[in-house]
Amino acid sequence: MRVVLKTRPRVKPKIPIEAEEIIPQNFLRKNDMKVFEGNKERALDDLFFVTVEGPAVSPDQVEVILTGDTGVVKRVGEYMNAGRIIVEGDIGMHCGNFMSAGEIIIRGNADAWLGREMRGGRILCEGDAGHYCAAGYRGEKRGMRGGTIEVKGNTGDFTAEYLSGGEVLIHGSTGDLPGVEMRGGTLWIGGGCSRPCGNMTGGTCMVFGEVKSMLPTFIRSGLQDMEFQGEKHQMRVYLGDVANRGKGTLLTRN
Repeated sequence: MRVVLKTRPRVKPKIPIEAEEIIPQNFLRKNDMKVFEGNKERALDDLFFVTVEGPAVSPDQVEVILTGDTGVVKRVGEYMNAGRIIVEGDIGMHCGNFMSAGEIIIRGNADAWLGREMRGGRILCEGDAGHYCAAGYRGEKRGMRGGTIEVKGNTGDFTAEYLSGGEVLIHGSTGDLPGVEMRGGTLWIGGGCSRPCGNMTGGTCMVFGEVKSMLPTFIRSGLQDMEFQGEKHQMRVYLGDVANRGKGTLLTRN
């Protein structure tokens, strides 16, 4: 089954749309899907032109295509457990919250909290992502727990905050404090960053660009050769953060 959702023209196009109902499994069992335009509940087809092509007997066989002015559409893919979502442009905040399986592909940029507290599956963002990518929400002590997030561009501050499992691959640079409070998992940063992995207690972070500011609570333990995007690098290996158990591993380019 292929479901195409194209945004309808709106009088006030900047009002965000809360669309957690847009997950593949819902198109098999719901005929009255609802979304919110601001604080007003709307039927899905009030805000989207909906086209359905072909049958499906399980959520794994459902592909949802979002097109149009999708940059204000929030919470797409929340609790997704199968199938595929393709966003042809930008997407709003909280895309892929808590998803456990399936795939989300974003052709443009993603707003903040991409893959928040994700459990499994795969998210690919071909543009940039905002702050708190792969993080836990405020007050939550565990962020992303499984699966894979790949961002071809840059991300904002607090990327992979409280990362507890899974793999996060950022091809570009991040903002301040990537990997802060890491508990587990793997974080790859192809570009630069500042103050990585403060207070980490587990997991591995690798930074292949410039580290603009390094916290003093990491202990250098040697060198290691690694390959990233087809190039070989000699990396400095640090153990830390020794301010909190010192069980994580941070590698930076030598």
